[in-house]
Amino acid sequence: MCWFEPRFLASNLEMLFQTYRPVPPLSDFIENFWLYDGYASPHLRECIFPSGTFELVFNLRDDELRIYKGEQANRCARLSGAIVSGPYSGFFVTDRAEETSVMGVHFKPGGAFPFLGLSAAEFADTHVDLEDIWGRHSGEIHDQLAVEQSPGRRFQILENALVSRMGKSLEHHPAVSLALDGFRHDTSRAVVRKMAQEAGLSNRRLIDVFNFEVGVKPKLFARIQRFQRVRRVAQRFPAVDWGQVSLEQGYFDQSHLIRDFLAFSGLTPEDYLLRLRALRKQGSHIKFNHLPLDQ
Repeated sequence: MCWFEPRFLASNLEMLFQTYRPVPPLSDFIENFWLYDGYASPHLRECIFPSGTFELVFNLRDDELRIYKGEQANRCARLSGAIVSGPYSGFFVTDRAEETSVMGVHFKPGGAFPFLGLSAAEFADTHVDLEDIWGRHSGEIHDQLAVEQSPGRRFQILENALVSRMGKSLEHHPAVSLALDGFRHDTSRAVVRKMAQEAGLSNRRLIDVFNFEVGVKPKLFARIQRFQRVRRVAQRFPAVDWGQVSLEQGYFDQSHLIRDFLAFSGLTPEDYLLRLRALRKQGSHIKFNHLPLDQ
């Protein structure tokens, strides 16, 4: 049985956005399925920030997606219209023109490994054609999604595809579950060592099992989650005391916060906040974990 809860966001951009939360057991690994149909924006490209998670993405209009690495803004990787986006250690940029009609799967941290057949670490800092992982079946799924017009039916097609690809291992290593929970709540700089001690593992063993299932090492994952918490603070408040935020989020000082934010986003926190204000003033729609770019 397919259950979905569509969510519509209307704006002067005339775009349509819907999400669907799958039922168990998929809900243990997947945050949501999402769909943008008729998305239009004056911005040519969008920056996507690291989140420590995987994404499946399907271009429903064409059989191509273009990805620009953060430091290589003029060079793009051309991929098929069905891709796996692995966990990144920095930002990357997408071509908005390729995303007028696009849908995907947003996995929970560590949620993609049952569907890959490979160590999640193999996908770090890269995008891969889904065909390289699922074979010709990925093309069949893409074509079915592209032809279907009903959002509910599209979500059901994708849900059935994920169920059919689930591997035998449907549980995290206990240490990975413990660490993921700890990283959500603990902002201390020694959190990785603390998680290893609580799990009864050496630091090296925790790093190995975490990297295998999540795709990034625990220290980097903790840094990315801390960056994301800072970004959410910037989204909520018109003015931010960065010094206070740095203390609350476990940075050594404000300079440490700025260095990490710059490494993950290409912007200082204040530059990010200024761009956010300008976009909101223009009435621009801002996708989850994205930032529209002026060029």
